[in-house]
Amino acid sequence: MALYIFAVILMIALDQLVKYWAFTSLQIQHTIPLLENIFHLTYVENRGAAFSLFAQFDSRWIFVLLATGISIGIGIALYKGWLQNPLGRWSLVMVAAGALGNAIDRVIHGFVVDLFDFRLIHFPVFNVADIFICVGGLLFMIYFMFQHKDTPKQGKTITKETSESDTHE
Repeated sequence: MALYIFAVILMIALDQLVKYWAFTSLQIQHTIPLLENIFHLTYVENRGAAFSLFAQFDSRWIFVLLATGISIGIGIALYKGWLQNPLGRWSLVMVAAGALGNAIDRVIHGFVVDLFDFRLIHFPVFNVADIFICVGGLLFMIYFMFQHKDTPKQGKTITKETSESDTHE
């Protein structure tokens, strides 16, 4: 469990360092084209949820509580060993780190700092925490669809033979 906590802290630190740079340096320039009209670093203040959803009202505390609740739930799942392999565990570690990284921004600034701007496909501007959330979520779906196995319930297992013998008594 300590390894997962350490990993979350490292991922949050990476996210916050990149956002700090964007807040202190990129904000002044607003945008830096790395590949003209394809990929820019652009300073954006996201006051909504993913891709600026719900930006029309101050929803930051809702998202802070949601991120905290999700992270606590993930911590419980990791502690109780509900995930059966490393892919499932690490995918949720990434989701927790991303959620907490964006929650920190909401508490400190009242908004989330975004900076990665794919202009070629007109994709919404995003940040490192968003990458953790999306990649972690995708990996969790792969884990759940292809690797997660239902564990048998404790107690009596009903099979065809036992259910048929029960009806003849």
